[in-house]
Amino acid sequence: MIALSDHTHLTPEEYLAFEVTSDIRHEYFDGELYAMAGTSKNHNLVSGNLYLLLRRYLQNSGCTTFMADIKVKLQTGRRFFYPDLVVTCDPEDNTSELFVEKPKLIIEVLSPSTKNFDQTAKFLYYRTIPSLEEYLLVGTESPFIQCFRRQTQDIWTLQIYEGLEAIAHLDSFDLDAPLTDIYEGVTFTAPTS
Repeated sequence: MIALSDHTHLTPEEYLAFEVTSDIRHEYFDGELYAMAGTSKNHNLVSGNLYLLLRRYLQNSGCTTFMADIKVKLQTGRRFFYPDLVVTCDPEDNTSELFVEKPKLIIEVLSPSTKNFDQTAKFLYYRTIPSLEEYLLVGTESPFIQCFRRQTQDIWTLQIYEGLEAIAHLDSFDLDAPLTDIYEGVTFTAPTS
């Protein structure tokens, strides 16, 4: 994320109105806007593969999968983030065209520019959402997924899935997701020494 330079603080309502007409997406954090960076081909492929996998599996389940342009609202509107994918099963999330408040699953596909924020601060904020059951961090440089699962209100466990032979399991939907499907079409660059 890149902070905007003019430090004008916006109310949540001003932010939502501005975002509808903006040519670029911004996340909102306590009155300040942060421009979203573009994504790579691998990022786009991984996001698309996950979206297709979830949409097919959750068809007719009452749950809805959103990709890229739907915000998650936190802290009574003091924060809005754009996850790469979000799944909600709560009918109350049908009241806004712009955001969800009760996600069951959030997925962030990691980019070099946002990786640290997604793994640390953003996860701390997402953990405050009572409905959230799982948070996935999906790598783009190699087949690697971190799955954080809520066990009780404040305790989360981590399960790592690594390598194309791995099968990630989403407890929130009892879904097995082979990494070969998630990374279909992705070309990994060889690590540099």
